[in-house]
Amino acid sequence: MRTSPALRAAALAATATVLLPLAACSDGDDGDGSSTPTGASTASPSATARELASQKLDWSPCPAPNTAQGGGESPSPLPGGAVWECSFMDVPLDYAKPDGRTIELALVRAEARDQARRIGSLVFNFGGPGASGVATLPAFGTEYDTLRTRYDLVSFDPRGVGRSEGVECADDAQLDALYQEDSTPDNAAEEEQFVQGQKDFIADCKENSGPELPFVGTTNAARDMDLMRTVLGDDELHYFGISYGTELGGVYAHLFPDKVGRAVFDAVVDPTKNAEQSSLGQAQGFQLAMDNFTEDCAERDDCALPGATPQEVEQGIADLLAELEEQPIDGLGDRALTQTLATTGIASALYSKETWPLLEQGLDEAGGGNGGLLLALADSLNGRSQDGQYDNSNAANLAINCADSKQRFTLEQTKAALPAFRKASPLFGDYLGWGLMGCTGWPVAGAWETPDVSAPGAAPILVIGNTGDPATPYAGAKAMVQQLGEGVGVELTYRGEGHGAYNSNDACVQRAVDGYLLNGTVPKSGTVCG
Repeated sequence: MRTSPALRAAALAATATVLLPLAACSDGDDGDGSSTPTGASTASPSATARELASQKLDWSPCPAPNTAQGGGESPSPLPGGAVWECSFMDVPLDYAKPDGRTIELALVRAEARDQARRIGSLVFNFGGPGASGVATLPAFGTEYDTLRTRYDLVSFDPRGVGRSEGVECADDAQLDALYQEDSTPDNAAEEEQFVQGQKDFIADCKENSGPELPFVGTTNAARDMDLMRTVLGDDELHYFGISYGTELGGVYAHLFPDKVGRAVFDAVVDPTKNAEQSSLGQAQGFQLAMDNFTEDCAERDDCALPGATPQEVEQGIADLLAELEEQPIDGLGDRALTQTLATTGIASALYSKETWPLLEQGLDEAGGGNGGLLLALADSLNGRSQDGQYDNSNAANLAINCADSKQRFTLEQTKAALPAFRKASPLFGDYLGWGLMGCTGWPVAGAWETPDVSAPGAAPILVIGNTGDPATPYAGAKAMVQQLGEGVGVELTYRGEGHGAYNSNDACVQRAVDGYLLNGTVPKSGTVCG
């Protein structure tokens, strides 16, 4: 279990890119190099393909999430007593060899309340990439219960994630040691240690999951969703994608434009930016969130952090991080709070305005020598439970990103990029800049610089951008609308804080989303909420 519901929410909300020096931002496709917009062979389907399309799912009450999914207890019933059901679906490991090996994808669903007016299945992807949909949808199921009036709510663990042939890299003890290391090296010795840590982690991934690594990218996940649509019995895919889930949804729309049903993209990844540009945008986004946090703190008489102005509050945070660079402090158990883990904890809390009080408390306590809360926040983003077990979200995140993105950065290229990152964010620049090396030495070549999400002829897709989003900056929504093409993307702006808009409980956003998904009412493009 996570340390608290608020910390679990912070972790599950981290659906753009896990903010680690090991993980670069997501930018595209899978390792098969395909960019064919049809998404399917023109040849007649093989016998195996026909069998996969006609398979029947064996739904049964869900077990407790396993370690790779984050652990915890079996999901609680929804209002009215509806039970979460789970199943597995077979898909080809390699769509270029449909008669070859198959793998299982884990699925979860809650059936629609009004079966007489049921539209079909509404498939969710909560992003990451690497988030377990099978664990996440039940955890937040009540927030989508209005949509269950006419949809079966469905989610899944994408290939490489959770129970779906989850990617395995380092073990728990190795991860504890890795996250204690300095991810922002300042000298040659620290650089050598950083690079060696990267190499060792990648070697573990190759040893433990090598055969699956070429096939975990976004295009294969999109193809899996189309097979899922068929197996679920739907003529069109009705879809709710959040953060990286918007990129996956865009790739699906490009491959299968005639199969797009009612779709919503929330917390939108910019499909025009490559790995470096996306990371730089995140640096700017998290700096904006930090500026908003420090402004709020400076304006309140009861703020626990020192400083009369936002600049003074932020300087105090920078000073704390500098002190942790020289001398870590007590954290949890025998683990210390280092500069890197403190930065991770700060980033975790900036995903939602609801966790700002935890950030304030954690910073205040760390200033007094107690790093427990900031370390707990870092654990939530790193996927570590209280019993010391890690889920596989970070390993899957890295594997999917590296199958997607062609960019590979040398040490020299990374160091040359750091000034731009530091200018974008004094607090997060080094942290995200060094993350550019996440895929350096990965055993699978990336597919492209940026994903193709053009979807001429697709049904309208509601694209929601949040002006205060730290992880997927607001400009990404407009870029997604433009790339989807004329008449497809419908832009809605939410003026608020945090990662994503629908779960902000803003009534305007929820009316627009519910109205489209439940009744087919497309809001006017350019609508502003909040």
